Amino acid sequence: MAYRRTPAVQERLDAQREAIAAAAVTLLSERGYSGLSVSAVAERAGVATGSVYRHYVDKSDLMVRIFRELCEREVEAVTSAAATGSGADRVTAVVDTFSRRALRNPTLAYALLAEPVDAAVDAERLVLRRAFAAAFANAVRHGVETGEFPEQDVELTAAALVGAVGEVLTGRLPGAADGRLRDSAADGRLRDSAAGSTVPDLVVLVLRAAGNLPSGTTQE
Repeated sequence: MAYRRTPAVQERLDAQREAIAAAAVTLLSERGYSGLSVSAVAERAGVATGSVYRHYVDKSDLMVRIFRELCEREVEAVTSAAATGSGADRVTAVVDTFSRRALRNPTLAYALLAEPVDAAVDAERLVLRRAFAAAFANAVRHGVETGEFPEQDVELTAAALVGAVGEVLTGRLPGAADGRLRDSAADGRLRDSAAGSTVPDLVVLVLRAAGNLPSGTTQE
């Protein structure tokens, strides 16, 4: 007779799987992708290393799930923020929401945006970029339909905006350039400073790129 897990056993395994995932998210936020190991995840979750392999094939398999869940969370925050308002309001919401969330947790943001990762994990990053491009496309399309923005290739604009925003943020993440992303009080002040100076300028850049020019200027 084939063994069937009792509801109690399945509940325990599910709880263990969630604890492992939560520990991985915490470590990813603290150490980044390169600083995370299966043994460290097991220790943080309070389980044996072998228990991690009961649920995930290897680090890459675990990180695929983590990246997928984190990316879905970021996309949901952006799309919710950009659901209403004018075209300019929606574009601003996409940039402002994503940028401030990234700068608030630079180690995690660097892992999601630019840190070298395994190919399977990088595929999840591509899904994230496409989702953000869709959010930008919807916002720009609304602006075109309402006459705020000029006629344009919305998909091309959206793809360019994702690239620009991602590149700017990666360069402004405290410590990203030299691979030393920290979470000390001093770095917290640096993150606040980066958000205060970078985000407004980035919003202006993106609006200009979409064709929302300041009053009194014309587009060549």
